[in-house]
Amino acid sequence: MISILLSLYWSFLKVGLFTVGGGYAMIPLMEAEGIKVHGWLTPSEFLDIIAVAEMTPGPISINAATFIGYTLAGVTGSLIATLGVITPSLVLLTLLSKVLLQVVRNPGAENFISGLRSGLIALILLASFTLGQTAIIDVPTAMIFAALLIGSLVRRVSPLYFIAAGAILGLLLYPY
Repeated sequence: MISILLSLYWSFLKVGLFTVGGGYAMIPLMEAEGIKVHGWLTPSEFLDIIAVAEMTPGPISINAATFIGYTLAGVTGSLIATLGVITPSLVLLTLLSKVLLQVVRNPGAENFISGLRSGLIALILLASFTLGQTAIIDVPTAMIFAALLIGSLVRRVSPLYFIAAGAILGLLLYPY
């Protein structure tokens, strides 16, 4: 049990330390750690965890870490994984809070942040592509995806409506 807890903490510490840009940018690294490196989850299980983490209030990265930790080691695992993913941000913000306020006003920092944004978009697209390969498995799931994508481009409404619509359509098309 101690071994899995140490592995969880270390894996999620790396996720929190080496990703910039928030929860969606962390998904590819979480996927790599959970599926490819450790084999803790199948791609389908990972996709389910990401879907639940997205629907749950709070940051997706913390929710996903909590759910993965819980899946592997119960409540203790969820606490350890969550602590691992938040440790880098907590330490860095505590140490750099005064410096950050001065640096953000620097024009060079604005250019740096613009570059980070571009990298963030690339990571989000990678996560979308990877998750899409697992989620879109047949014609009905492709139709659900297309309908919700078009709907989200046409109407600006809360993502919760699209999540609910996807769940309802899934239940209607896959009633078993």
